[in-house]
Amino acid sequence: MKFHDRVSVTIEDHVAHVLLDRADKMNALDDAMFEGIIAAGSHLHSAKGVRSVVLSGAGRSFCAGLDLSSMGNTDRWGGSSLTDRTHGNANRAQYAAMVWRNLPVPVIAAVHGVCFGGGLQVASGADIRIAHPDARLAVMEVKWGLVPDMGGYVLWRGNVRDDVLRELTYTHREFNGTEAAAFGFATHVDADPLGRAMALAREIASKSPHAVRGSKLITNRTAYMDEDQILLTESKVQHELMYSRNQIEAVKAGMEKRAADFVDP
Repeated sequence: MKFHDRVSVTIEDHVAHVLLDRADKMNALDDAMFEGIIAAGSHLHSAKGVRSVVLSGAGRSFCAGLDLSSMGNTDRWGGSSLTDRTHGNANRAQYAAMVWRNLPVPVIAAVHGVCFGGGLQVASGADIRIAHPDARLAVMEVKWGLVPDMGGYVLWRGNVRDDVLRELTYTHREFNGTEAAAFGFATHVDADPLGRAMALAREIASKSPHAVRGSKLITNRTAYMDEDQILLTESKVQHELMYSRNQIEAVKAGMEKRAADFVDP
């Protein structure tokens, strides 16, 4: 399935593979790419049977960031002001990254080649990021007289140390995949990031989809809630899971040492 001739989605064994598919331009973000990313994410939000998602880039790179040839296009944000909240609490560019964090199922980004600017923010929308050790990453926006504005400051919070983020933003210097893991931009480093991401996605897809979704919901909300709210949210989600069909099946499968037969939401 193709979205705006820029992003393809294939689904197999409960795992959706989202491919940024503009290899000749290192998957740079133009108007059609923004639309394709959002359309693909929105499609998966309600797709039946999807339990995990892998996000990767075709060709030599994950995503080179904003297509510089589109910088003169004043309509690149979808015909609205940057301050207009066109997608919930975000504008269109921000939602290209936030759509992955907002999916009810886990998203794993496989990062190789170049991952600059907006591309880094799109990858940061994933729950987990696996980077090639030689990947080239950068918080690039200051180079072009801009600031990171695609949700990065939300998505990096709690992962990237404050002083490190400041230095990398102010200088826009490149760092590799190994450094990205040390800094908090990546979760794991692997010579085969896509293979590692697919294996992890399949492992997640073998778990109770209701329990995984509940865990992501709680994790997404903890940064915005106080202690009382977190404790209550844990209890509410657990109350819905306890003695449900999938929860009972998880116990039975574990006791009987067999693969579980879960039903999807």
